Amino acid sequence: MTRDGFREALLGVMDRKVHWAWPRFTDGSVAKARLHVHLEQEYAVYVRDFPVLVGRAYVQCPIPAVRRELAENLYEEETGGLHAGRPHPELFLEYPRGLGFDVSRFEHVTLLPKAAAYRAGLDDATQARGWSVAAAVVTLFLEGTPHERALFDPSAPKRPEPALDEHPLVKHYGLPVEALALTKAHRGVEGEHRLAAWRVMLDHVPPSEHEAVVAALESVLVAWLAYRDEVAQACGLEAPPR
Repeated sequence: MTRDGFREALLGVMDRKVHWAWPRFTDGSVAKARLHVHLEQEYAVYVRDFPVLVGRAYVQCPIPAVRRELAENLYEEETGGLHAGRPHPELFLEYPRGLGFDVSRFEHVTLLPKAAAYRAGLDDATQARGWSVAAAVVTLFLEGTPHERALFDPSAPKRPEPALDEHPLVKHYGLPVEALALTKAHRGVEGEHRLAAWRVMLDHVPPSEHEAVVAALESVLVAWLAYRDEVAQACGLEAPPR
């Protein structure tokens, strides 16, 4: 697989990181009383342990330049020391706290079945498939969006960045803008994190590993879509007819 072919294959996966229910979560359709399900599952399935997932890629990687990229990401996620001032998992909890939810629930979350399967896939990809798969799954898939193509194609739609007071949780559910600390932190580091993720993939993953990386992302995408289906159903949403 050529460099350009590898990039296109990865972009092809990210183009499909789209779920039918997401517009319903952003237009106020989900009852506030059920939002905690979405937040709890996201937190337990990957947000809480995201620094650990990055760390798994870091400790497996033999390439100093890649480790430096991962170390910067890990440091920010674990400490917030570069931009946020607090660990990102802690900042995530400002969402439920600002919505008036019982934050103690987040200490003992039981994953839904598809969420547990998705997390098992993340654990396998970050522990048993080598550094390149681990880095791809964590820095491309988990941190990335369907708007990755805009990094390479100026005509592709960029990720929307509405004003903070237009954030769905603020607009539809009354979250105080001050509780969007994680959103602000992500906006502060997102550009560099996206570029770093692609530098690692395109400049350092050997061609012999390209197919394995793409296959891993395809597998994670399937598990993510099933997980999002399950969360949507638990939040009272029904999939549109196919």
